[in-house]
Amino acid sequence: MLIRRRDCLAMLAVTAVGAARASEVKAETFSFEKPGGGTLPLADYAGKPILVVNTATACGYAGQFSGLEGLWTRFGPRGLTVIAVPSPDFGNQEPLDGVAIAEAAKKNHGVTFPVVEKTHVRGPTAHPFYRWAAERKPGQTPQWNFHKYLVGRDGDLRAAFATQIEPNDPRIVSAIVAELGSA
Repeated sequence: MLIRRRDCLAMLAVTAVGAARASEVKAETFSFEKPGGGTLPLADYAGKPILVVNTATACGYAGQFSGLEGLWTRFGPRGLTVIAVPSPDFGNQEPLDGVAIAEAAKKNHGVTFPVVEKTHVRGPTAHPFYRWAAERKPGQTPQWNFHKYLVGRDGDLRAAFATQIEPNDPRIVSAIVAELGSA
């Protein structure tokens, strides 16, 4: 996996400013590779909440795709974006690559929200967004597939939800509603 120059620079910025100023780096700094080419810059969603979820199509928690689609359907018209980040980090439960991942998520779970390219979410090869999130929420990093991060309208990391917390859990729904406000 290639690390894009922009992502590399963003992570260098986080490191350079240190923990005291890391809060100044916002999610809009990052982007993800799209299957089949191109990028999905989080800057495209500035001013809107984003639920970023590391996923895997062959995971026992893959049923959560349906719940995530429910959030997307319910809150998308009000501004929420859900982004699936397929990851090979947990038992290699994402055996597919590229466009095949998004196609499987759509076919098996009805997913219509964005699905990005397979991406590492932990360790030294973690995507810069996930390294940033780990700095913002230490101890609340992905331990398995379907870990959820909620980015607020201001681009800051608002909440982290462990794998076992279903997408329709009141804690997730109320956090999304709070971010959407009267939007």
